[in-house]
Amino acid sequence: MSQFAKAPMQHDRFNYSAIVDRPPLRWPNGARLAVWVVPNIEHFLFDRPSSSLVDFTTGFVPDVLNYSWRDFGARVGIWRLMDIMDKHGIKGTVALNSDAATHYPRIIEAGQTLGWEWMGHGMTNSVMINGQSAEEEGQIIKTVIGTIEQATGQRPRGWLSPGLTESQRSLDLLAKAGIDYVANWVNDEQPYPMRVNSGRMLSIPYSLEINDFAAFLLRGQTGEEFARTICDEFDVLYEDGATTGRVMAIALHPFLIGHPHRSKYLDKALAHITSRREVWIATGGEIAAWYTANSNT
Repeated sequence: MSQFAKAPMQHDRFNYSAIVDRPPLRWPNGARLAVWVVPNIEHFLFDRPSSSLVDFTTGFVPDVLNYSWRDFGARVGIWRLMDIMDKHGIKGTVALNSDAATHYPRIIEAGQTLGWEWMGHGMTNSVMINGQSAEEEGQIIKTVIGTIEQATGQRPRGWLSPGLTESQRSLDLLAKAGIDYVANWVNDEQPYPMRVNSGRMLSIPYSLEINDFAAFLLRGQTGEEFARTICDEFDVLYEDGATTGRVMAIALHPFLIGHPHRSKYLDKALAHITSRREVWIATGGEIAAWYTANSNT
């Protein structure tokens, strides 16, 4: 049976909601815009392809060229990104592969010192979430949550799947495991509740547009062009937020944004954002908690 035959033609996770018809959303201290920065800290398996800069070696096992290009993020790029974010007083909400928590304890140690939040991101970015059985997917979620909690002392409240992938049952399994919010659904500028079989689930706005993966690998932008995109997005959302609060996500991958020719422009973009007063620099958990306690939905 094909995946299309297994999936319903329409989902029932939420109703359509036009943002212009919703009650005004207010953030703490009258902020117009909540901004969260999401470093994706990932681990990749050596024996299979994944995100690639060069196509002609992706069929090789191992693909040393692209594997080592990605490995730069954990060895070098993350440290540059941490310095830049700390310079601007920004705490990250890390989309963390649980394998990364095991293999890169030094990164976990540094993130703890910075007060970063840890969000589940599957076990490895070499395995997407979709074709597993219910038992297999449930075990993945259990392993990810348990490994991150053991490594950080914090049970993750949020979840971003590798490649933003889900099965039909993912949201129900995540809610059952105690996850409060997901970032897989990139269809809004405000949080919204999702229907699950038990417990609760909130969708927090994430971005494929303000995302260095799409910017550099799909659109071919330079670091300067990506920074301009960040600033343009921020400026419009800041103005829109005067009427009703918005959320802006900045999705980053250390093996991309961590290169010097790109990071210098991220520094400038974050300086632009933090120079405005009516901005709430938050973590995903803080956004979810505030929305749950204060929204009219």
